[in-house]
Amino acid sequence: MRNVISIKVQNVPGVLSHVAGLLASRAFNVDSLTVCATDDPKFSRMTVVLDVEPELVGQVESQLRKLVTVVETTNLSNVPHVERELALIRVVATPRERLSALELAEIFRARVVDVAPNSLLFEISGRCSKLDAFIEALAPLQIVSVARSGSIASARGDYDLKRKGIAPKPEPRAD
Repeated sequence: MRNVISIKVQNVPGVLSHVAGLLASRAFNVDSLTVCATDDPKFSRMTVVLDVEPELVGQVESQLRKLVTVVETTNLSNVPHVERELALIRVVATPRERLSALELAEIFRARVVDVAPNSLLFEISGRCSKLDAFIEALAPLQIVSVARSGSIASARGDYDLKRKGIAPKPEPRAD
């Protein structure tokens, strides 16, 4: 089953290899792993998408929390969350094929980011299923390359505020 885990880690050398090594040593299949610094440069946020049974997710989180560089983990699989991925897709597009390629891009809300005499490069973001569908729709045009970022995710609404006990600042009184 597909599980999305958000991991806040210290932004130090080797943290990615520690997390990846832990997952590999326990034979967990990683579908996607992305990492980047947060608003605080001392920390990074990893989003890991794992294909594991639901009963093993708790074990994964428990093992991750044992790593010194892991600050917190959040399993987003069972809470409402927003998940996105970015892809760059280059297709062969002769002048005759360009119109159909551009129509597909409009349907999927993809952008053309590079035009060459015989190819187009599209940028598309959205749910993984949307990217998969766009790639499938482009297949008749001969896909030259696909580069995907992997998933990033965040809980919807005030989930993080409630979980961390953060209250909104009171509105100033109008006297």
